[in-house]
Amino acid sequence: MNSEIRQLLQAVQSGQVSVDEAVSKLKLQPFEDIGYAKIDHHRKIRQGAAEVIYGAGKTPRQIEGIARAMLQAGQKTILITRMSREAAEEVSARIPLTYHEEARIGIVGELPEPDGIGKIVVATGGTSDIPVAEEAALTAEALGNRVVRLYDVGVSGVHRLLAHMDLIVDATVIIAIAGMEGALASVIGGLADCPVIAVPTSVGYGASFGGLSALLSMLNSCASGVSVVNIDNGFGAGYLAGMINHTEVRK
Repeated sequence: MNSEIRQLLQAVQSGQVSVDEAVSKLKLQPFEDIGYAKIDHHRKIRQGAAEVIYGAGKTPRQIEGIARAMLQAGQKTILITRMSREAAEEVSARIPLTYHEEARIGIVGELPEPDGIGKIVVATGGTSDIPVAEEAALTAEALGNRVVRLYDVGVSGVHRLLAHMDLIVDATVIIAIAGMEGALASVIGGLADCPVIAVPTSVGYGASFGGLSALLSMLNSCASGVSVVNIDNGFGAGYLAGMINHTEVRK
């Protein structure tokens, strides 16, 4: 693969291939097959963010092997989501890894300097929503975003949210995370002039149906500019927020 890239760059240098053509070819470069995983090293070129390791269901040895291949390919920051403490302890014995237990996230390497166009605000309805919020916040930070955490500002005491209107109006994108009836997303959506990503959580009593009630409430929000990800999907929200926060940078 390195020889192919070298030939492509030489073709650009000689004028046989344009820069735009070279970028298109690089986006189609092959993956690395290590048997139990096919690692997409060129995802960052295509999508602006490198591949992320989903830790649940993988053995510590598999996680380690994928991470090593990524490091050897030059990836500086590796994000591992839904990682157990046991897996983190085993992997960190052989690869330098920082583990965030509340978010179930492992990070190999250093967090990059923020280079987005603004700030991402991560807001929760309650303290019980923080694990999902931390997954979203750490994901966004690992993708080069400046994140402001605004926790426990749910609608049962909406004045707590209104006391931070400066953060709401200054945000480039807001992630609203809530269980129960999931009303926080609609309230924020009615106050903010930026995209709002709603994350329903499985927090709540029996009739919340493990987050389904919050999901349906958020899907039925009357506030414009609110989009919804899956239940407890902090990673998906953080990733999407990072894409929004980098839109003008990529142009």
